[in-house]
Amino acid sequence: MYDIIYIGGGLNYAGAVVAAKHGFKVALVETSLDQLGGVCLHKGCIPSKMFLHYANTIRQSKESVFSGDIKLDMPTLTAKKAKLIASATKAVTAQCAQLELIEGKGHVIAPHKVEIEGKVYEAEHIVIGTGSSPFIPEGIAYDGKSIITSDEVLELQKLPKNIAIYGDGAIGLEMASFFASSGVEVTLISRRGTLLGHSHPLIQSAMVKEIEKLGITHLKNHSVRNAELTEKGVHVTFSDGTSTEYEQMLVATGRHPNTDVITTENITVDRGIETDDFFETTVAKHFAIGDCNGKVQLAHAARAQVLNVTMQILGKKPKKLNLDNVVRFIHTLPMSYATVGQNKQSLEKNGIAFKESVVTLNHFTGSAFHHSGSGSMIVYADAEGLILGAEILAPDAEELIAPVTMALAGEMNASSARETIMAHPTFSEALERAYFRL
Repeated sequence: MYDIIYIGGGLNYAGAVVAAKHGFKVALVETSLDQLGGVCLHKGCIPSKMFLHYANTIRQSKESVFSGDIKLDMPTLTAKKAKLIASATKAVTAQCAQLELIEGKGHVIAPHKVEIEGKVYEAEHIVIGTGSSPFIPEGIAYDGKSIITSDEVLELQKLPKNIAIYGDGAIGLEMASFFASSGVEVTLISRRGTLLGHSHPLIQSAMVKEIEKLGITHLKNHSVRNAELTEKGVHVTFSDGTSTEYEQMLVATGRHPNTDVITTENITVDRGIETDDFFETTVAKHFAIGDCNGKVQLAHAARAQVLNVTMQILGKKPKKLNLDNVVRFIHTLPMSYATVGQNKQSLEKNGIAFKESVVTLNHFTGSAFHHSGSGSMIVYADAEGLILGAEILAPDAEELIAPVTMALAGEMNASSARETIMAHPTFSEALERAYFRL
């Protein structure tokens, strides 16, 4: 009998470590303990950002101030990545010293009961954090070699000459940037007519221009009817009947919550595992955090959720998390996109009166050598000046947006924000200027 069983060894482990340090009897269940730390560490955000970091060097080396050619050594890069991940996994495992690690596939078979490889364990509290898996549309003959997902793309030992990327979300855009910057001929296939459809129109049009500059071919309003393996690579047929061949295809059409952990009717499963605002399922003392609850598919959101749940179990009575204030970002090159809080689309949809302040980066000299003249900083505030959110298209936008995230947490108004003096010369000055224009 445990106080808490955490199912899923991704960011769920952060809560398990805290609970164990507070003297609770804790078990953490993970299908493969060598994957402790989850998809983000092993197959997602950590290795992808590492790949983008080195691809950006290739992109920069093509500028006129350099001579000669360089290229990525993929076996060396993947080996370097493996070494980094092994070190990080070792560190995560060390943090789990005060709790019991159980390897195997866990299922909640009844309230307070978890079956793992035929053995039943009991706990007063159960916290489910089983993440998500790549979604592969019908008609696509996924084989993990020629037709791949995000699970395999970061294991490539050789770059293809050309690749089709189906899907223009975070994974699709980031990997399009990686491959194009690395010299691969990229075709980005979008089911819609624009990119970053929920963002400000200024940012949407700028992102279209940015991928064109990288040499990416963008097929708008295209759906893939089927994709089949051939001797030449991958034969893709679109919904309009046209078809073409690619050496390789990356399927980046989203991820679906892993809900097969639930084998009892007591816990409701819809698009994800259903929870209330405090991540409690339809059974008391049973929680679901992260991707598996279908709310926000981001590692830092999962970590915030499991820590909130753990604080509840510890009796600390934490505040309800505002998931609108979770930073969302897409790491493209040379600029990335980040947003937090409300934006133009959500404010207009909800009929909220607002003011927007737009500052374009072409007013800053550094944009010339950062190739970010089409970037922008957009901040939103209500009629009284309370900051509601922001959108940023800039180099390292995910870093630049941090002050806005803190402003939201502190319920800061534009008047207070104007007192902030940003460093010069930096793009953070654009944020300072945006505050003054509210």
